Amino acid sequence: MGHAQTRMYRKGVLEAEGFPVADVSEHLEQPETIVWVDFCGPSKAQLDELADELGLHELAVEDALEPHQRPKLDHYATHQFLSCHAVRVDVDAAALDTTEVHAFINARWLITVRPDERFSMDPVVRRWDRSPDLVAQGVGFLLYGLLDVVVDGYFDTVQVFDDYYDEISEGIFSEHPLAPAQQRGWFNMRRALVRFHRLVVPMRETLSALMRREHGAVSAELYPYYQDVYDHLLRVGESTDALRDLVSTIVETNLSLRDFRQNQIVKKVTSWAAIIAVPTLVTGYYGMNVPFPGFQEPLGAVVSAALIVVLSGGLYVLFRSRDWL
Repeated sequence: MGHAQTRMYRKGVLEAEGFPVADVSEHLEQPETIVWVDFCGPSKAQLDELADELGLHELAVEDALEPHQRPKLDHYATHQFLSCHAVRVDVDAAALDTTEVHAFINARWLITVRPDERFSMDPVVRRWDRSPDLVAQGVGFLLYGLLDVVVDGYFDTVQVFDDYYDEISEGIFSEHPLAPAQQRGWFNMRRALVRFHRLVVPMRETLSALMRREHGAVSAELYPYYQDVYDHLLRVGESTDALRDLVSTIVETNLSLRDFRQNQIVKKVTSWAAIIAVPTLVTGYYGMNVPFPGFQEPLGAVVSAALIVVLSGGLYVLFRSRDWL
């Protein structure tokens, strides 16, 4: 069974926190109050209890409890349901760690649901406490604080990918071939980047839908703040596209370098083979069992030795001048 965090604001002032979830309705009966409830790893019974109390739609409750939701914004009669993902990159494991964060949004309350503590609400709470004057704008600001922290995590993720591929870009020109473990790490990080891109793109659409004036979820006073988050998402998307292009370039460059190194090795081996073939050719000619100029005479040995030295030396100089050795 998960645990819950609660807060109650009146006119932007924090008046109660840490109260039982059962007291939510009592606080909402008071005028000019808004309530925040955060569930971390809730059971179905816990969420159903609050759903009955606040009239949460059963499909939204089901989505909040089921994993593998895509970023989206659903509209219901009394509230909206937002699904997004907090992310971080584990470079050692070459994997993208994602945590689904869901929010039920009403003009009087905000209910957030997380599967575990991998995404902490402490930075979100600190973001709210830094701007107590904006809390008076209501649930819209609470939701902005949540989205702001999530998108800031996207920036951190982009920076990790950027640093990783900067290091990779320098390493591909090393003379030492990549170990199989490194190649597997490259592949997994590339797959993690693709997963990250697939989360960022629908998140832009989700935030854009939330900001539409006809939905009334974002007040005029808060609109610039949401626009700032949206601009950050656009920058993250552009950075992700640039990183994907960089990864493709790195892969193509690595393949080209591998072919180049292979060609260099083939040239060197072929050049040495040509040099070694000269003594074989000369000694084979002078080893024939038929008479030839210098047959069974010292002159024949001198000529054959001279030919070996001159031809081998000439080929060596030629290949060296063309950087084949």
